[in-house]
Amino acid sequence: MKSPMRACVGDVTLALMQRILAIDDDPAVTSVLKRGLAYEGFAVDTAGNGADGLAIARERPPDAVILDVMMPGLDGLEVLRRLRAADAQLPVLLLTAKDAPADQVHGLEQGADDYVVKPFTFEVLVARVRALLRRRDADRPPVLHFAGLALDLGTRRARRGEREIDLTSTEYDLLRQFLENPRRVLPKDVLMDRVWGYDFGGNTNVLEVYVKQLRQKLESEGEPRLIHTLRGTGYVLREA
Repeated sequence: MKSPMRACVGDVTLALMQRILAIDDDPAVTSVLKRGLAYEGFAVDTAGNGADGLAIARERPPDAVILDVMMPGLDGLEVLRRLRAADAQLPVLLLTAKDAPADQVHGLEQGADDYVVKPFTFEVLVARVRALLRRRDADRPPVLHFAGLALDLGTRRARRGEREIDLTSTEYDLLRQFLENPRRVLPKDVLMDRVWGYDFGGNTNVLEVYVKQLRQKLESEGEPRLIHTLRGTGYVLREA
């Protein structure tokens, strides 16, 4: 199996994985996608209908979505519209048996980033997904900002106002998650999966330690708190 990018903190090996959400009412398709994408080093969620897919996207925000067009209930284009309303930059690849050029054009005009026709070759599909993720990363601003806090993605340095903040590798990854999702509640298991990328067995002590360290650095000169705890749920980056 191909290994995802890894970073070490102490004696713990940490895997940084991008998350893909596959929504298709054919369990054979979602099974193939889950196994294949996991083999390629992605974290994978699957859903058999649009409503479940949207619920998963809210609970565990994906880096990209593979979306079937023809599904009962909420069809793929309606799911696409709702995903776009929540995150205009989320890469979405439509997967469908409709191969007419007019159908492809319609899907792209509705906001999809790419279109793959069934039956598909998995190697082609995963190459398309990787291309969408590279494009998304290239389009991201080099510096993330929120309420006087800035994180330079190139130098991996943070500033609060005029004060520069030194970050460890894990503190950087954690702060980046918050700054990419301002005012959005991030459950603890989502943060653990996105920053650490391994099965932590429900033990969130490591996350709590790093949040505490990050707060100390962000608030070392008496600045107001930006990372807030939602007891029993997770954390959110917002102004007091």
